[in-house]
Amino acid sequence: MSGAKPGLTHIDAAGEAHMVDVSGKAEAVRIATAEGYIRMSQETLALIRDGNAKKGDVIGTARLAGIMAAKQTANLIPLCHPLMLTKVNVNITEDAALPGLRVTATAKLTGKTGVEMEALTAVSVACLTIYDMAKAADKAMEIGGVRLLEKSGGKSGDFRHPEAQS
Repeated sequence: MSGAKPGLTHIDAAGEAHMVDVSGKAEAVRIATAEGYIRMSQETLALIRDGNAKKGDVIGTARLAGIMAAKQTANLIPLCHPLMLTKVNVNITEDAALPGLRVTATAKLTGKTGVEMEALTAVSVACLTIYDMAKAADKAMEIGGVRLLEKSGGKSGDFRHPEAQS
C-alpha cells in the first residue's frame, strides 16, 4: 500500500457528496479482484452441482449476471464513474467446507479511475443470482464475505487484503 492519506474522496469541503473529478489523473492499467460466498445446505449445493435446479443453469446464469452487473455499476452506485471495462471475469467454485459456492470477480481497464466497485458489484450480483435461482430449495442461504482482495494501478498504489490467500 502507498503512503496516501486515508480520507473520504466523495465528500467535499462542505461535507456534501460529490463525484470525484478524475480529469487530471493519468491513464493507467487498473485491475481489481473481489470475492464473496453463498452458504447453503448440502442438498441445495448438490442440486446446483448436478444441474437440477428448477430455474436452470445456476452457475452459468450467475456468472453472466456478475459480468452484466460490473458493466452497470455506475447505474447502481450513485457516485461511480461510467467505465469502459476491457475485461470482467467471474469464477464460481464449489466449497464443500461452507458448504456452498465461492465467487471471485476481476475487473480490468485502462483509465483514470479504479475498478474496485465493478469487481465488488459483480460478486454481489452473482451471489444474489445464485440465491434467486435456488431459493425455492433453500431460503436459508447466506451471502457473506464480500470484500476486495486486491487492486493495482493508480495513484493510491497497490492493495492486497491482509487475509487474502497467496
